[in-house]
Amino acid sequence: MPPRTILVADEVWIATALLQRENPDRADFSLKEIRERALRENLTGSGALRPSFETCAAWCLVATHPANPDCHRMLVKTARGRRRLYLPSDPCHPDRESGKSTPSRDEIPEPYHELLDWFLERYNRAVPLSHGDPLLGLRGLGRDLWNDETADDYVKRLREGWG
Repeated sequence: MPPRTILVADEVWIATALLQRENPDRADFSLKEIRERALRENLTGSGALRPSFETCAAWCLVATHPANPDCHRMLVKTARGRRRLYLPSDPCHPDRESGKSTPSRDEIPEPYHELLDWFLERYNRAVPLSHGDPLLGLRGLGRDLWNDETADDYVKRLREGWG
C-alpha cells in the first residue's frame, strides 16, 4: 500500500502517542525520542522527517504557546525539550482553544485508528487532573494536618514557649 499524505501535526501526535502507550509509566518524552519514534514509523514512506517536524513538536503543537501559525493543542511542554500528549484538563493558550487536540480519524492511516481509540477511551480518562501540573498535584495535601485540633489550637501549640 503506498504511503498516504499525512499532516506533520498528526505525525508528531502519532509518534508521541505511540511512545506514551509503549511506556505507560513515563510522564513525558524528549523531543529527540519523539523524532526517533516518528522516524521508525516512517509515516511518509520517505525514510526522513519533513523539515517542519521539529518546529511542530517544539512549538506549533504546544497548547500553552500562542498560536503561530496553527492553533492545534496536541502537546504539553512539561520541561525544556520535553513533551507529552495534551489532555482536556491541561492549560491552553486562549488562541488555541478551538484547535484540534487529536488527529481526525479520516486523516490518519487506518492502522493508527486503534491508537486514537486508545487515547480517547483509556489514556485520556486514566490520567489524573494533576498529571504534569505541580500545583494541582498539591490538592488535598495536608488535609489531615489538624485532625485532632483546630487551626487555632495548632497555632497556639506551635507558639508555646515563645518569649
